[in-house]
Amino acid sequence: MFFDPEAAAWKELKPDIPADTDSSEEQRILTASKGAKEELKSFLLSSLQMQHVVVLAGSGTSLGPVTKGPSMWNLWDYCVNSNPGTDNDERTISATASNVIAETGYDVASEKENIEALLSRCEAYLQVKTSADVTAFITESKRVILEKCSEFLDLEDATQLAAHRTFLHRLSRRRVRDSRLKLFTTNYDLCFETAAGKQGLVVLDGFSFSQPRQFDPRFFLYDIVRRPATGDEIGTPLEGVFHMYKLHGSVNWSRNPVEEIVVEQNPSPESACLIYPAKGKYQQSYVQPHLELISQYFSVLREPNTCLIVIGFGFNDDHLSEPILAAVRTNPHLRLIVVNPSADSLTLQSHEQNKYWGTLLDLAKQGEDVWLIKAKFGDFAEMIPDLKSLTPAQRLTRDIKLVAST
Repeated sequence: MFFDPEAAAWKELKPDIPADTDSSEEQRILTASKGAKEELKSFLLSSLQMQHVVVLAGSGTSLGPVTKGPSMWNLWDYCVNSNPGTDNDERTISATASNVIAETGYDVASEKENIEALLSRCEAYLQVKTSADVTAFITESKRVILEKCSEFLDLEDATQLAAHRTFLHRLSRRRVRDSRLKLFTTNYDLCFETAAGKQGLVVLDGFSFSQPRQFDPRFFLYDIVRRPATGDEIGTPLEGVFHMYKLHGSVNWSRNPVEEIVVEQNPSPESACLIYPAKGKYQQSYVQPHLELISQYFSVLREPNTCLIVIGFGFNDDHLSEPILAAVRTNPHLRLIVVNPSADSLTLQSHEQNKYWGTLLDLAKQGEDVWLIKAKFGDFAEMIPDLKSLTPAQRLTRDIKLVAST
């Protein structure tokens, strides 16, 4: 389903029809569903024609039985429990973790099994007291997180990144005269890079093209053009090129002794350039290279004629969520599309649980250009119109709508 700001109501795309529904009512429901699908398709088509298309992808794009990325609870399981990853529902906290939880005063009953909250507690504890056990636990947890976010990708499994491939394939087929797709992600893993590589897409990620690949913000200003074989000096932008900004770092980024950030396979937990799960993400975002990446994020939200697609992101990181709300309120040319498989229930949360989801629904009801779509990552990827597969009539309709909107 999706929430249409103009209609101010959720619209079903795949309605559940009770078995005792009479034929006329069933036909009415199916007709409404068909109309909703056409409306959403037309909306997405017009959205992709906007001058700037920006994506914020969260951990939800790497989760699920197909992609198999670790959830936050999985990370807790492997960092804290003595029997992680077993089929046994009963988990036993390891002696080391139990001692750290007791020493730092972490309350599992109220805070739940939340690795981010536990590591935050440990870091805060070390600010006021020295503890070899707590320090060792943090170091080991970072090693586990780095390992679990690296090892789940299977390059031989063609289906694992099918959704990522479809998503990138369709979004990267925009007109070359439009600005490049900008993909921001909080994920450490290499799902998007691997999916892009498997279909010949080019990722501009702020690292040099020569070895060793070294981070330099100037590379975000570079582009790739195709120069014709005739010798003509004028080149045309190459298709299938997009920018990627890994806001919290990557499993293959390493900070070397001279403070250079380079691409390196299997970096150590100490050298890995990651913002590990903790409440201190906001402060860590103001250290390079994260400072440059977050600055780029703030900048694109202020651009006119921008479509921002937020997918797989739970709005649990204030330093990324607040700028989105500010942009919706202050940028009259911003269109926000939020995709989440639990979008309808999340908007009903109390303000204490998460203030952002309810606020987004309120803004949509007030007529702001905010759309909420209840769908999984793979399902949404299939919804995205394939721009190069449009019929001549569809292309004409698209161009007329584009002219009318400018």
